[in-house]
Amino acid sequence: MPTLQNSTCHQGSLVCVGTGLNLAGQISVLSKSYIENADVVFSLVPDGFAQRWLETLNSDVRSLQPYYAQGDETKSRRDTYDQMVQAILNAVRDGKKVVCALYGHPGVFACVSHFAIELARGEGYRAKMEPGISAEACLWADLGIDPGHSGHQSFEASQFMFYKHTPDPTTHLLLWQIGIAGEHTLTEFHTSSDRLQVLVEQLNEWYPLDHEIILYEAATLPVQQPRIDKLPLKNLPFAQLSAISTLLIPPSRKLEINHDILAKLGITVADLG
Repeated sequence: MPTLQNSTCHQGSLVCVGTGLNLAGQISVLSKSYIENADVVFSLVPDGFAQRWLETLNSDVRSLQPYYAQGDETKSRRDTYDQMVQAILNAVRDGKKVVCALYGHPGVFACVSHFAIELARGEGYRAKMEPGISAEACLWADLGIDPGHSGHQSFEASQFMFYKHTPDPTTHLLLWQIGIAGEHTLTEFHTSSDRLQVLVEQLNEWYPLDHEIILYEAATLPVQQPRIDKLPLKNLPFAQLSAISTLLIPPSRKLEINHDILAKLGITVADLG
């Protein structure tokens, strides 16, 4: 059984683990062991299949999904996340070995894990995170792209719109949570064609309107195939998007050689191959 480092005087502990994207097959041996040996497991996974699989590993698995707004309820995600964190910490405070199992990577676009670990450590409890296979890891594999070839940049879609980020069109650009692009109230789980049109106009500063983009969604079940839809940038406002949609914009320009640096290094263009 794995153990936590840096033990304190408090008995309770917290480990946030990632279950990967595809059911059962993408979780690490260590993360699975933490789940099996926990006193209580809090879960935030994409579907009932994943929830039931977790329940085969531990007899006390508690879904965090009910903390989201239900039915016609309007509720800020800030309140949702705070309630999730408090539920997790209450179990830790009760002296339990607690695991929070999140799909994908538990630290990527998953603020609950970061908040819970920070709060637990601040109160003197042992807390750590174990990595999981993220949507980004699946994306590179499914699309057959090596991000090291030309580099890549990655932004949350709304943050990209709200702040003055400057993309490099010689690299791959990833915009996460494109399905809620431009949403600022933290009460909605969808965007609109008008908001996406604003994003298209913004991106057009660096990318032609007919530049091919890719909408990607990782498979979450072994019987599924990933979504890989290619379309021109100008058609983005009319695309069908979901909560797990990611936008990949391939490079629109070739890498530019830095002749000044090559000269200082005594390297010629021919040396680059």
